[in-house]
Amino acid sequence: MKIVILGAGQVGTSVAESLVSEANEITVIDTDLVRLARLQDRLDLRTVVGNAALPSILELAGTGDADMLIAVTQSDQTNLCACRTAATLYKTPTKIARLRSTDYARYPQLLEAKNFAVDFSICPEQIITDYIVKLMAFPEALQVLEFADGLLSLVAVRAIPGGKLVGCPVSDLRRHIPSVEVRIAAIYRGDQPTIPDGETLIEAGDEVFFLAATRDIRQVLSELRRRDRPTRRILIAGGGNIGERLASATQDRYQVKLVEADERRARNLGATLKHTLVLVGDAADENLLSAESIEEMDCFLALTNDDENNILSALLAKGMGARRVLALINRRAYADLMQADRIDIAISPAQVSIGSLLAHVRQGDVAAVHSLRRGAAEALELVVHGDKNTSKVVGRRVDQLDLPHGVTLGAIMRGSAPVAGVADRRRVLIAHHDTVIEAEDHVILFVISKDLVRKVERYFQVSLGFF
Repeated sequence: MKIVILGAGQVGTSVAESLVSEANEITVIDTDLVRLARLQDRLDLRTVVGNAALPSILELAGTGDADMLIAVTQSDQTNLCACRTAATLYKTPTKIARLRSTDYARYPQLLEAKNFAVDFSICPEQIITDYIVKLMAFPEALQVLEFADGLLSLVAVRAIPGGKLVGCPVSDLRRHIPSVEVRIAAIYRGDQPTIPDGETLIEAGDEVFFLAATRDIRQVLSELRRRDRPTRRILIAGGGNIGERLASATQDRYQVKLVEADERRARNLGATLKHTLVLVGDAADENLLSAESIEEMDCFLALTNDDENNILSALLAKGMGARRVLALINRRAYADLMQADRIDIAISPAQVSIGSLLAHVRQGDVAAVHSLRRGAAEALELVVHGDKNTSKVVGRRVDQLDLPHGVTLGAIMRGSAPVAGVADRRRVLIAHHDTVIEAEDHVILFVISKDLVRKVERYFQVSLGFF
């Protein structure tokens, strides 16, 4: 595909990295010449310096024959203007806009073809907030990702000494919880992935990815590690866009404290967050953390815009007794380094939010995409179409599929969604060797390397005879 990306910030750069590796023709527009030069040094793509909202700049970037425009600058206005311009002047088929303001969600008609002509909109800050909320609900998990409209979840968990299944083969899972259908999709030992079979042993320290119905997550987690006590008290460092959203989303369920360095911003937050205690100060100040009883906190979340500050405050909070610490870390090298250290979860904002974009870029009917392991792996939800003559998967058992090595078909959602007067007929099936794939099934695939994604997409596409 020929894709024009507006904005070379964290989100734009991550999107470019992901799409260039899949042999797309990418052009990136930004006003920062130095940032573009660094990007071009690392990746095989074109860059254009200028205001992405101007028709002349979009023309120079080749928007006239682009398949897709991805507008992810920091400015909502620039993104909206670019989408309208691309639709009016170039009839660009697909236009995606990053919208940070919540106002546009309240007035979706503004994004229709006759107005700003945005085909899909994303809000990375809200995606990250929702992601963190799920992690807080399951304190044992490293990742909790939803598929099939929330009916199915992919969960990553660190196996620790004392877990019931540690030192046991994967096949013991069925014996331990016979009433629960679960599939272990992959095991990472260090940075080495393994697609497990029944004889694969689970070792302490393994990062285990499993698929199960969302209602069964807690039961499966208890087999891999001792259950942590529920989250009750949290302290948020940083009252920016994400910190404010998270406090607003959790203040009615937990005891929430928020630390913000800017006094004016803190006063505004105090006025809007009715059930959150807002403090003015530096979250890396040990006297402040001590005064706020950091040792009693179930979760400390470092959510400022400064990687170094997030790392320092999270390490300090952990050292002073916070039970679990999470830090937003934009730089991938920092995130990889700190995840293995005393920070429980290092969150890369761009990698968390990129899945919403990839779902629209992927070929075939893709319902959801989640980027895993800092973008090295992926989990996809594909909708199966066709019949036995036009599809390589319909009417075939899982063990008859010719999937590339490193790809696991873990689960299926089958049945129709509820409509007026008709009950919800969807059901989750954990895939076994003899499970037969049917047309319109939603299949959940775990791909240990992004290099395999295009092969998977081609394999699931229907032949021309279907049309």
